[in-house]
Amino acid sequence: MTAKEVLKELKGMASETTRNTLLKHGAPDNHWGVKIGDMKKIQKKVKKDYALALELYDSGVSDAQYLAGLIADEKKMTKKDLQHWVKTASWHMQSEYTVPWIAAESAHGWELGLEWIESSKESIQTSGWNTISSLVSIKKDEELDIATLRKLLKRVEKEIHKADNRVRYAMNSFVIAVGGYVTELSAEALKVAEKMGTVTVDMGDTECKVPSAPDHIKKMLARGVRKKKMARC
Repeated sequence: MTAKEVLKELKGMASETTRNTLLKHGAPDNHWGVKIGDMKKIQKKVKKDYALALELYDSGVSDAQYLAGLIADEKKMTKKDLQHWVKTASWHMQSEYTVPWIAAESAHGWELGLEWIESSKESIQTSGWNTISSLVSIKKDEELDIATLRKLLKRVEKEIHKADNRVRYAMNSFVIAVGGYVTELSAEALKVAEKMGTVTVDMGDTECKVPSAPDHIKKMLARGVRKKKMARC
């Protein structure tokens, strides 16, 4: 399929109800309102297509950017591609999910995750924290830099309540991910989660709530540590 054909099909799948719901979550005007389940029908046909993913992402259409992440070939994604994606993400649906997922699956996730969390831009910081969260969910513990993850846990404990709004959400998710996926750091992450207490994030005109890090870690540990096959979903 060509990018033009995909965009036409996406536009035909748009739902005003879905669009209005996502607008309440912070979606930009260029969000058409296509359900992820419908996007996956296109994903099933296309599978992975590096060039098409880049073209769809550059359309600037939020729905197309999300689909680009579903069909991206992580083995071909370069650091330049990922830097471009993180800088041109339409909103947090891309900066907190699409970009981190593909960065984590690529060969550049750890390097870029650490770089992005130092950014002065809120959306890029969130991409960084979520990239590292995705990495710990898909990489074997022996492939992870445990010492650095331990330092990041301590950093979150000190900085989370002073961080920017969406960064607080991403940091909270990072603690949950480390606690639930990294056996060696589970106990430490749970202690950090309990010390953090309530994390307040402005979620816009929605009923969404910030996950309780201690509760989520305990639930994940009760199920047993299960690494994911891929970050994207």
